[in-house]
Amino acid sequence: MKSAKTRIAVLVSGGGTNLQALIDAERRGEIPDGEITLVIASREGVYALRRAADAGIDSMVIHKDEDRMIRVLEERGIGLIILAGFLTILSERFTSRFANRIINVHPSLIPSFCGKGYYGLRVHEEALNYGVKVTGATVHLVNEVPDGGRILLQKAVEVREGDTPEILQKRVMEEAEWKLLPLAAEMMAKKIRDEQ
Repeated sequence: MKSAKTRIAVLVSGGGTNLQALIDAERRGEIPDGEITLVIASREGVYALRRAADAGIDSMVIHKDEDRMIRVLEERGIGLIILAGFLTILSERFTSRFANRIINVHPSLIPSFCGKGYYGLRVHEEALNYGVKVTGATVHLVNEVPDGGRILLQKAVEVREGDTPEILQKRVMEEAEWKLLPLAAEMMAKKIRDEQ
């Protein structure tokens, strides 16, 4: 007998645009092997919590308390953890506990413009300063090295004349992040479900 859908937790720190892309994809039937059952925010009052509430998804705030986070994830039977703009670096203890079960989306083509300190607009500022003609997004497995896990999917995005970091960020989200993340979520949810 086929096991139930893989239970997914999405970890967020801000507005939750990637969370919304996942919610929308799930509603369209693009993540048939997974179900978003929990959203964990690293701080109070972020808009991602509102998005979770609007979608009827249980949510909570856990600020830098990995023991509590591990307990909650295990109690709820979470099979896949998706970092969607989650700005807290996870310890090796945490990542090894959920080895090959955590994915992250990063707004560049790793190995460019990645690692500790590279998040948000800084990634796009550096890409523009460097003068690259192509950037993009990467979904990768998470290990103890920031942006260091095995790459699952990548998508290139053109850098255009006159781009600002904000314009480039929006294009990378729309053309790459919001497309790759649901694909990777389904890919991993199916793999995890098949292993059960």
